[in-house]
Amino acid sequence: MILQVDDIEVLYEQVILAVCGVSLTVGEGQVVALLGANGAGKSTTLKSIAGLVRAERGEVVRGTIRYQGRDITRSAPQALASAGLVQVLEGRHCFAHLTVEENLLTGAFARTRIGRGELREELARIYDWFPRLKTRRKSLAGYTSGGEQQMVAIGRALISRPRLVLLDEPSMGLAPQIVEEIFDIVGELNRRDGVSFLVAEQNIDVALRHAHHAYVLESGRVVDQGPAGELAARGDLHDFYLGAVGRA
Repeated sequence: MILQVDDIEVLYEQVILAVCGVSLTVGEGQVVALLGANGAGKSTTLKSIAGLVRAERGEVVRGTIRYQGRDITRSAPQALASAGLVQVLEGRHCFAHLTVEENLLTGAFARTRIGRGELREELARIYDWFPRLKTRRKSLAGYTSGGEQQMVAIGRALISRPRLVLLDEPSMGLAPQIVEEIFDIVGELNRRDGVSFLVAEQNIDVALRHAHHAYVLESGRVVDQGPAGELAARGDLHDFYLGAVGRA
């Protein structure tokens, strides 16, 4: 397993219980979906894994998180990024005043000793995955579309050559066609480059089509899990766990 989360409990400001007893695993080369409605604890789980929850006055107060067999429960985010574990935050968070290409290059700071030639090769690789970004590479990111900004955010993560990407709500606010395009690229990255993904998503239909395994969160707890194909075949997930949001 590239990632193993064992029974974690997360508190905000030492009072608010956001995640209670969550356990999950991501195998090497797997795409795993983390499903649930807004407020179910998906983002908190991802930020806890990436070491970012402390920036929001949160803390993992119980349980352990292991990446490649190593306990990272209290590791610094920059150390995890250098080790190949990166997160694409909900809402994309591009640097609006920088160009598309400058945004992509910021992802290289997680890598040490990367030369200009290798950096050019990495940019070419990202533009091969996202041809639309090549045509917009000199545009300010703040003037690009939501779908293009999501591509920038994913490309910025990929330029660091990660082994595991935590992808938070990639479909939020995007047209269905763009959502399909982004998930197709995630699937292709997984198949061709062996990148593992843990994807937090409300749109369960598209997530389950591209995932190997899935977990369902409700009120900060894992309430269901299983192979993605089996969960997709069940008609009760939309109504019982996620409500109408799953059909959006």
